[in-house]
Amino acid sequence: MEALRLQKKYPEVTRDEMFDLINRFNAILTDSPRCIDKSAVLHTLQSSGESCDQARETLKGVSVDASGKVELEDWVELNVKLRTQSKASVLPTRAGKVTVKGSNANVSHTINEDERKEFTNHINGVLENDPDISNGFPIATDTMQLSDECHDGLMLCKLINDPVPDTINAHVLNIATAGKPLNTFQLTENNNIVIPSAKGISCPVINIGSSDISDGRKHLILGLIWQIIRRGLLSQVDIKLHPKLYRLCEEGETVNYLLRLTPDQILLRWFKVNNFSRDVSNGENYTILLNQLKPDECSRAPLQTRDLRTHAKQVLQNATAIGCRKYLTPSSLVAGNRRLNLTFVANLFNTWPGLALLDEQEAKDYSAVEDFDAEGKHEAHVFTLWLNSLGVEPGVFNLFENIKDGLIILQVERGTARPSLDRPEEQEDIGITPNQSTLSRFKQVENTNYAGADIVNGSRTLVLSLIWQLMWMNITKTLMGLSASGCPMTDQEMLKWANTIVQKAKPGARTILSFKDPSLMTGIFILDLLNALQPGIVDPALIIPVAENGDYEDRRQNAKLAISIARKMNALTFLVPEDIVDVRPRLILTFIGSLLAIAN
Repeated sequence: MEALRLQKKYPEVTRDEMFDLINRFNAILTDSPRCIDKSAVLHTLQSSGESCDQARETLKGVSVDASGKVELEDWVELNVKLRTQSKASVLPTRAGKVTVKGSNANVSHTINEDERKEFTNHINGVLENDPDISNGFPIATDTMQLSDECHDGLMLCKLINDPVPDTINAHVLNIATAGKPLNTFQLTENNNIVIPSAKGISCPVINIGSSDISDGRKHLILGLIWQIIRRGLLSQVDIKLHPKLYRLCEEGETVNYLLRLTPDQILLRWFKVNNFSRDVSNGENYTILLNQLKPDECSRAPLQTRDLRTHAKQVLQNATAIGCRKYLTPSSLVAGNRRLNLTFVANLFNTWPGLALLDEQEAKDYSAVEDFDAEGKHEAHVFTLWLNSLGVEPGVFNLFENIKDGLIILQVERGTARPSLDRPEEQEDIGITPNQSTLSRFKQVENTNYAGADIVNGSRTLVLSLIWQLMWMNITKTLMGLSASGCPMTDQEMLKWANTIVQKAKPGARTILSFKDPSLMTGIFILDLLNALQPGIVDPALIIPVAENGDYEDRRQNAKLAISIARKMNALTFLVPEDIVDVRPRLILTFIGSLLAIAN
């Protein structure tokens, strides 16, 4: 009967063809009868010879209901439209850029083809052997398959763990099995983990939610992937990891000046260029740099080539000779693509830094960096991540140095930070010129007049106290907005809330006396609180029953599990497991505050 009804609606389809469509639909494996996930539909069509991009764009014009699942009638409508529409490209491409549809017919977005291809290559290289997601590999670099593969959040979670291992506990991820794809709730849980975890490794993640990932919003997903890749590559461009970067100090500068520079600014100085666009687009600076790093493998012969594209190919041939041809293409080099040039140079630096060892005096001068890292290391790390999540400009990489001019503090105070996946400075050159002047000391003190010279001088105790107050004010403001009375909660009220929630769900469970309570170091109270907020979210088999004086690694595993589960619940937290195990009360308080926010 259903076949006859559908044939009346679509008379251009013969009876035999309709029965064939129904049989193909029923053959698609699903956990929900007669409701198929969009990604499964696309894979089925692609395996039958349809263009993946064509099918994806056509599916947007099919009247799928609010569940997002494709039903039989949707399937027939999709196949009819694919049969009757023009086979011309549904993704208009011009000058290496693809235009994709936005959330409605009046909105469109542009995606750089070279960026999509190179970021896809990066993911293929990093995750190809992962047993949980290997079925979709290698991801095609000539289609928009990447956005489909990311829709369940699993690939993005794995990608986040690449630059910062163990950011996400693999046990909390929902993984599809043969014949049983993830349901909508499980997809949302995975994608909920992605957003706070990306923020937790200092990626600016704004204007994107879990539904954007599950819906395959290409431009947003690609922007998020760029931030994760950028985070991984630039994490190694650090004077604390490469003391030899001290050699980049210019006359009259101390190591503290280098500590103020962002990683991309350090790369500009290392490369001896002012930007990653105009200064490199003719390939000459690349030819000289590669020759300086590896003179035996990289000649300066390309300097004699006048054709820019041919010169660019020769530059990349030199890069291939030293194992560094990644991220950059001849077209993106000539076009001065800032993102791809930055990633290429970062990879080159990470592979061949080409800096001589420090002599005895330089090593003595550099020792100040070690002292710098000794005080307030963990709190400074958390506060840095929090500030970057707000989208302050420029980004914070060295807390005590980067806030000296007061501009970051003023942005937070006034609420003027404008975070975005595609940051405004990328419309110009990434970073600033290596020799850009800083504000005068008078202006710095004027900006920080409530704390004055202590901030300009980098007083660590005062800086940590100030940023803590700003962070707590931000959390309190959120909680006040959720409170019926509109009044902020005290520490004791938050403590009572946490104990009450745990006791109600698990009578007899041990409560805590304060946020300094030694029992917090086991992670068990926090796991009990999480399970009380969302029953069943914590698998009891994953909890390690460990005492306060038990093995440190066991306690750390519990803490790591708690942080990942909190992010799965969409809580925004910047802790690392050691903050719980070592019972850092201010940081644990922010963690409880984030749980209170999602509970309301």
